[in-house]
Amino acid sequence: MREARAALPATPPAMHVPALTEACDRARSWPLPGRGETRQRFRLLCAQAQHDLVQGRLVEAHADAVAITSELGEPMVGPGQRWGVWAAGPAESVRAWPDHGGFLIEGTKAWCSGAALVTHALVDAATDSGQQLVAVELDQAGVALGPKTWVGPGMARADTRSVSFHRASAMAVGRPGGYLTRPGFWVGAIGVAACWHGGSVSVARPLLDRSRGCREPHTLAHLGAVHVALEQNRVALMEAAARVDCDFRRDHELLAGWVRSTIERNAVAVMDRVGRALGPAPLAHDADHSTLVADLAVYIRQHHGERDLENIGAGLSRLEDPWAC
Repeated sequence: MREARAALPATPPAMHVPALTEACDRARSWPLPGRGETRQRFRLLCAQAQHDLVQGRLVEAHADAVAITSELGEPMVGPGQRWGVWAAGPAESVRAWPDHGGFLIEGTKAWCSGAALVTHALVDAATDSGQQLVAVELDQAGVALGPKTWVGPGMARADTRSVSFHRASAMAVGRPGGYLTRPGFWVGAIGVAACWHGGSVSVARPLLDRSRGCREPHTLAHLGAVHVALEQNRVALMEAAARVDCDFRRDHELLAGWVRSTIERNAVAVMDRVGRALGPAPLAHDADHSTLVADLAVYIRQHHGERDLENIGAGLSRLEDPWAC
């Protein structure tokens, strides 16, 4: 008589909202970027992503909302709230116009992570005066969630989908154009890379565990290569934090491009090395590991590949000697 096999889950487990709320509340007290403790901010982002990469992705956005609203002079993130930052795609997809001291917004924003999980969102919208960042309370009649169209397993728990606004009420955050031109914009982009690094560390853990007492040379060689990659990430993040704290108001676009490209490349290398060292068993039989690999593979696609490398090259070509010792 055959043994009955346990049924495999059809979908990943749902996000635990109380735990997400607790994590977001802790993130409200994290050091703000550029004030002398940016290294600690990046460490906290990394640790959050190591603990739970998808939750870390949502907490990173919440922490970014705290930093954005504080930098633009409108601190508004309160306890018990969960904020998203929905600024992907063209600003023209959502229009905003003044209404009784605030704004009304109309349109559909794509790639809204945490669509049914967050309570508020920062949304970029087009106005007659230019791009305007607005804060939207999502529990109102003018906000409608799009259908769940995410079919892949990677980052499925983040509940990313389109959100439509129909004369929804919103409040301005800063002046038109302020979201993209503020000094912290590129520092926030580095914060995302800190989460990629945290996910990479978690992917590497089974290889480290396998290596305990191991004398198999290929396994140890893969572990050595993974360590090199992770150390490159850590040094890049710490160096970036030091530069940000030294001169927060300078243009950090090239810095962010270097850090993000380094960590994205190393995340790919870590996933490849761990897979080659351990074979198919963890991906086939360890649900946590296989889900984590799928999550990280999707998450790092926020890096724009050769387009980002082109931007780095264009920036470098304008510098007299970017590689001076």
